[in-house]
Amino acid sequence: MRETPEDLKELQELLDSSLSRSTSHLRSIVTGHTMTAEQLTQILTGMRTLALSTVTAKGEPRISGADGHFLRGRWHFGTARDAAKARHLAARPAASVAHMRGEDLGVFTHGTVEILNPRDGEPAADWPDLLAYFKDFYGETAFDWDDDVVFYRLHPHWMTVYAPDVAKLTS
Repeated sequence: MRETPEDLKELQELLDSSLSRSTSHLRSIVTGHTMTAEQLTQILTGMRTLALSTVTAKGEPRISGADGHFLRGRWHFGTARDAAKARHLAARPAASVAHMRGEDLGVFTHGTVEILNPRDGEPAADWPDLLAYFKDFYGETAFDWDDDVVFYRLHPHWMTVYAPDVAKLTS
């Protein structure tokens, strides 16, 4: 699931537009301490731990961990179908994720989730390829892939990256 030139172009446009729409405070921190879309996709390979934020029916924020996979410039993650976060996302698909590696890297994303493998309805067009990727990563028999887990893709409307020493991350 390598990024296409179009994926990289879209991701770079998102990173640039997100930073330009950010507060002056955030821009003062991130400007000069970020990376390109191409650099980001080279670093975010395999599974990355995410802090996933959802919202309850009462409007209360909830944060939990998730295995994140950055594929084609988008975060993909899964959870148990009966998990609280699955209920939250089914009712309110807005979500935020953060991936942090100490003080060396922070990737912050806000967007809306798409369910890739709904119980009812059609799966995402690329679900067969994604399922093959996940089975290869977790193992063919890790889950009942139809009933146990639900997978999401976060369609970002805002994303920024903080990386004070890109060379440290890319070497």
